[in-house]
Amino acid sequence: MRNALLLGAASLALAFPAAAFAAGPDDTNPAAPNAPATPAPQDQAAPVKQGDEIVITGLLQQSEKDVLSGTSIVSGEELTRDLRPSIGETLARQPGVSATSFGPSASRPILRGFQGERIRVLTDGIGSIDVSNTSVDHAVIIDPLLAERVEIVRGPSALLYGSSAIGGVVNVIDSRIPRSIPENGYRVNAIGSYGSAANERSIGAAGDVGLGKIVLHADGSYLKSDDLDIGGYVLSPRARAAALAAAAGPTTPDDPDFAASAALKGTLPNTAARTWTAGVGASLITDTGSLGISYSHYDSLYGVPIRYATESGQEQEAPRLSVVQNRVDLRGEVDTGGGFLDKIRVRAGYANYRHYELEEDGEIGTAFYNKGIESRLELIQAQRGGWSGASGVQYFNRDFNVVGDEAFLPKNRTSQLGLFTLQQFDLGPIRAEGGLRYESSNLEATPLSGDTRFFAGKRHFDAFSGSAGLSYALSDGVRIGFNVSRTERAPSAEELFARGGHAGTQSWELGNPDFALEKSWGIEGTLHVHQDRFSLDASAYYNWFSNYISENQVDPSVCATAAAPSGREVDLPCFQFQQADARYYGFEADASFRLAQLGAYAINVDALGDYVRATIVDQSPAPRIPPARVLGGIEAQSDRLTARAEVEHVFEQDRIAPFETPTDAYTLVNASIGFKPIAGNDRISLLLSANNIFDVDARRHSSFLKDFAPLAGRDLRATVRVGF
Repeated sequence: MRNALLLGAASLALAFPAAAFAAGPDDTNPAAPNAPATPAPQDQAAPVKQGDEIVITGLLQQSEKDVLSGTSIVSGEELTRDLRPSIGETLARQPGVSATSFGPSASRPILRGFQGERIRVLTDGIGSIDVSNTSVDHAVIIDPLLAERVEIVRGPSALLYGSSAIGGVVNVIDSRIPRSIPENGYRVNAIGSYGSAANERSIGAAGDVGLGKIVLHADGSYLKSDDLDIGGYVLSPRARAAALAAAAGPTTPDDPDFAASAALKGTLPNTAARTWTAGVGASLITDTGSLGISYSHYDSLYGVPIRYATESGQEQEAPRLSVVQNRVDLRGEVDTGGGFLDKIRVRAGYANYRHYELEEDGEIGTAFYNKGIESRLELIQAQRGGWSGASGVQYFNRDFNVVGDEAFLPKNRTSQLGLFTLQQFDLGPIRAEGGLRYESSNLEATPLSGDTRFFAGKRHFDAFSGSAGLSYALSDGVRIGFNVSRTERAPSAEELFARGGHAGTQSWELGNPDFALEKSWGIEGTLHVHQDRFSLDASAYYNWFSNYISENQVDPSVCATAAAPSGREVDLPCFQFQQADARYYGFEADASFRLAQLGAYAINVDALGDYVRATIVDQSPAPRIPPARVLGGIEAQSDRLTARAEVEHVFEQDRIAPFETPTDAYTLVNASIGFKPIAGNDRISLLLSANNIFDVDARRHSSFLKDFAPLAGRDLRATVRVGF
């Protein structure tokens, strides 16, 4: 079935004669048909954010200021400045965004307090096809070094990419499948970076060659880092106190040295990493369409921070993960030449993924295997007056298996078929939008014959979601909007079938195969202000759920009862997936103001803030919710030089679930200077930055390991981009 759909998508694109394919405007920047390949050059310095960038994560391209929900675009010098080894850490300074922070190599984005199954991380519109949603110690298989830009779409429009995207979508856009013919017959871009906190050395390069209407592409990257330097002790004050108290009590020769654990400082052990990628692609590009295909390989070996024992009897491990993914992607687009449809687009990806969790002696403890395909067919309507729209079909299939000592899931398969439509109406100052999605999901658990550890069975779900929105232009450059959504999400295989110990999260996880659909209502208000000297983008939202799925710590006897038929021992805290009502609400805002123009320099100040409050009704606050945050910066910009200083303050989080501990507030001070040495050439640049200048001890409340793994200490970084 998977191969048939992939071949079908290719056949659809190939069914149109070669003369029908053409280079339209580059998808990543329609105003620039010959935009360079990855990595992208830095943008021209602008006085303030104008909101004119085109958002392509969606069926219909539109400017950022016209999107009805909270949207962020990260590109150019901002992307260079924030670039880190993981996509979560790269985006963590964006409004409404935090990160799981399971060490520097495994950090997935968190949007509006949602993570895991409620966030979709895409590469060029298709899922990353990995197992990062399964556990926070699993890395997202996307290399930020090769990103041209990243789009963050929150709210109901994200549902076009699946009912699991209620929190939002992160779409990382690269040039592995070329979108345009190089202006001079070729283009090459490269980036090199060094970070002092982990002795991080990285390099990435991408190049295209045009052979008539055929464009060939090649890219690669390499990153190597040592253990991460931190701004204080490895253990938080509470964990240190617990470890020292345990050290003062009775111990046995098998117990960890608690006092030694409490004394660790300056460096976070077991966080070194080595990652390399390689990819090739080719596109046929003509006047009315394009068809391209690519192959990529990802290979990484990284350690995750040690969860140090703080009481007698706990195990203390230093796991490393060896990750490999091989992937094939297809993208095609054809102009129909008129009529009801304007364009037909096809996008598909297939990946074979595996990772080994290695013991300290190098032996494989547990192996994760995942094969998946995702494909989309989109039919774009021709504009008729102020009416535009698009509809499509999406298919997803995943075969997932965990083998070894810590297998907490049976072999399982998930398949989803989605139908969707989005319709927009431009009535001058008033714009309206409506979307619908139907999704059919089938999940099946098939443990080995005689294996009594796991549940065996099938579940089927039919989910319906819809959204509607309206915006009104109060004046030129000022627009307010309101949208409402009703969503339904099918439980994941992990939420249904988990039954076993998971060392990565130090929990014995127990799913429930009888779960119902998770349902929610959501409302959101937006404000976009884009003037010559001032820019503001703000969103406020409220979501209320029924059958909300969360994982809560329960009495160990619950897991012991579930494990009894197989004779397994429950040697970790017992966490059970449960359904209940829940409420999420909050806001995010991002503003910029031009203070002055001093000769060639525009002096701008900017600020962002975000807050989310989440409660599981009649139980407790939802776990691992990021606290309130504010960030302010001042920047001097010219055509060739940009200097910036910023302060980020993250407030204390003491509104916690019963099994959590509070997290202290912290303040980070950062500075950077960017320079373009050749006048009129934006494709060669140097950026120097200093992050966490005062080397403070900072911990993210959203991290499972925040008591055992702080963020990076003082980090001096140098990044060079070259393009020609």
